Amino acid sequence: MRWYKEKGLSALLVFFMSVLLVFLSVTRPGNDEGGYGGIFGKRYDESLVLWYADEALTGYLTSQAVAYQEKYKVKIEPVLVSGLEYLEQINRESVDGAKAPDVYIVNNGNLEKAYLSGLAVKAADAEGILNSDHFPKAALDAVSFQGENVAYPLYYETAFLLFNKTYIREMARDRIQAEADAAEGEAAQAAADAAGDAALMEADEGDMPDNTVSDSVDREIPEEEVTQRMNELIPSSLDDILTFAVEYNAPENVEAVFKWDVSDIFYNYFMVGNYISIGSDAGDDETVMDIYNENALKCLTVYQELNQFFSIDSKEVSYQSIVDEFLEGKTVFTIATTDIFEKLAMAEASGNFPYEYGVAALPDVSAELKSRGCSVTNCVAVNGYSQKKEEAEKFASYLVTDGVENLYSLSGKIASRYGVAYQEPEIGNAMLEYEKSVPVPKMMSAQNFWVKLEIVFTKIWNGSDVSETLQELAL
Repeated sequence: MRWYKEKGLSALLVFFMSVLLVFLSVTRPGNDEGGYGGIFGKRYDESLVLWYADEALTGYLTSQAVAYQEKYKVKIEPVLVSGLEYLEQINRESVDGAKAPDVYIVNNGNLEKAYLSGLAVKAADAEGILNSDHFPKAALDAVSFQGENVAYPLYYETAFLLFNKTYIREMARDRIQAEADAAEGEAAQAAADAAGDAALMEADEGDMPDNTVSDSVDREIPEEEVTQRMNELIPSSLDDILTFAVEYNAPENVEAVFKWDVSDIFYNYFMVGNYISIGSDAGDDETVMDIYNENALKCLTVYQELNQFFSIDSKEVSYQSIVDEFLEGKTVFTIATTDIFEKLAMAEASGNFPYEYGVAALPDVSAELKSRGCSVTNCVAVNGYSQKKEEAEKFASYLVTDGVENLYSLSGKIASRYGVAYQEPEIGNAMLEYEKSVPVPKMMSAQNFWVKLEIVFTKIWNGSDVSETLQELAL
C-alpha cells in the first residue's frame, strides 16, 4: 500500500526538500549532448527526452529519471504532453522542433503508424528481455509488428471478473451450515424413529418417551472448508452466474447479482473475443479479418438473451456508475479493468469499502463457448529520428524491467513484466487474464473497428437481429 501517515514537522521538511531536489535535477536544462543538471551542476554523460501523455505516470517517471541518472549518469527529462494527435506532435518536433523525444510511451494500437512513420524502430533488445521468460505472449504480441519487436511493453489494461468476496464468503458459510443442519436433522429424525419403534415394543412397560429433535447449533466452520466452498461458488460461465442469481439470498443492500458496462466494447469483447480475429494475435496482418462466423453468432445470441435477465440500460450505464455501485456493495459480480485496484485501495483507506474483493477469470459464454478478453499494452518506443538511439534503447529496457518495481505504488499501473511483487494478491489474478488476452489491433485500417463493434453490441443488446447486425460489420 502507498498510504503513509505524517510523522512530524521534520519529516515534512525532509520530504519537501527531496521534492525540490528532484524537481531541480529533472527540469534544469543542460547541454543536449550531456550538459549539467541539478543544483550542484553535476555533469551527465548523456541526456534523453522522454514524452508521455498520462499525468498519472508523472511521479513514477520522475523517480525513475532520478534513479537512472544516479546509476548511469544519463540525464532523463520527462515531458508531459497532450494525448491529442500524440504521434503527430512527435513527428512535428522530430522534423522541425528542438525538443523531440528520444523515447516515448505509446499504446500498442498506434505502433504500426509509429513504425511506418519512422517514429519507432526495431528494438535492439541488447539485454535479451523480449521473450516469454520476462513477458506473457499478449505483451510480446502487442509490441510486435511484421515479426519484429518495435517497442518494450511497460504496463497493461485488461478486463476480468471482479466480485465481492465478503458476499461469497457469507453465502459459502450459510450453505455449509444449512447442509450441516440438514444432516443433523436427518440423523436426529432417524434416531427418533428408531427410539419410537423401540418404545412401541415396550409400551406395556411404561410411558412412551417424548420424540424431540434438538435445535440446530452453529458449529465453527474451518476456514479451509469455507475457502473450498467459495471457490466452488465463483462462476466459470455465464450459465453459472444465472444459476447463482436464482439461488442467491441477497442481502438488502444488493441490487444486482451481475452488472457491467454494456455500452463499452472493452467490457463486452470477452463475449466474442475467442471467435473473431482482426489482424491475427499481433493485430498486424491485413489478410486476417474473421468476424462473421457461426460461433460469433452463437455468442452474440447469448449476449442478447442476457438483457432479458439483467435488464441493463445501455443508454444509462457507464463504467463509473458500475464502479460506484460495486464500491457501495450493490453488486456481487462485475467486469472491471486494472484501474479498479487503485480505486479499491483508496476506498478501503478512506473506510468507504468495508468488504473484501476478489478477481477471477472472465466467465465463459457457455460450457461450449469460451471467452477471451482484449488488452491494451502501453509501451516504451524509441524515436527513429533520435540521434541517441543506443542510449534510448538502454533506458527503454531499464524502464520495463528494473524500473517497474514501484510502478504500481507510484502510478496505479500494472506492469506487463512477470515477477513484480504486489501487496494485493488479487492483482496477480489479473495477470492471468492478460496472459490469454488478445491485444487491440495496431493496423491503421482497423482504427474505426472498435467504434463499429461497440455499435454492433449496443444494437444487439437492444434487440436488433444478431446475424444482420454482425454481417454489417463484416462487410
